[in-house]
Amino acid sequence: MISILVNYRARAYPSGMLDLHEMPGHLIRRLHQISVSVFAGAMRRAGHDLTPVQFAALSALARNPGVDQATLAGLIAYDRVTIGGVVDRLEAKGLVERDVSARDRRARVLRPTRAGEALLAEADPVVRALQDEILSGLDPAERTELVRLLRKAAEAGNARSRAPLQDAGRRVGNG
Repeated sequence: MISILVNYRARAYPSGMLDLHEMPGHLIRRLHQISVSVFAGAMRRAGHDLTPVQFAALSALARNPGVDQATLAGLIAYDRVTIGGVVDRLEAKGLVERDVSARDRRARVLRPTRAGEALLAEADPVVRALQDEILSGLDPAERTELVRLLRKAAEAGNARSRAPLQDAGRRVGNG
């Protein structure tokens, strides 16, 4: 996170305590709250029952059909223990199916159903459009710069994450 704010100096209260509202971690958490709220509102208005993590999982499966749950977790940097619940909910909605792996009969592979592909095709433009709304206080150049800095910080800290990104198709930092 320090690489995001090179000239960052947290203001301190007279007691010496740092101002919470000037801390990068707090601001990132707040921006995450805003992002989830904007996403939920846009999906509700579009008539879709889909969370940000479900959208990420469905998107990753559309690009990588036939992966197992552990691989899916790595593709979206999500905790391997809790990805099962995400997949369960997607399966219950008829958006994902599990099949027996051709390589290992004990393993299950995942792929989007036709309904999942159709929902993704409808949701993708909505998600693309809401990105500017998440960063509505920034002009286009600032949005580009923030995304660049967030990507840089996320890549640099990837190895320290409890759920590191393991997408072989992207450059991922080693911490």
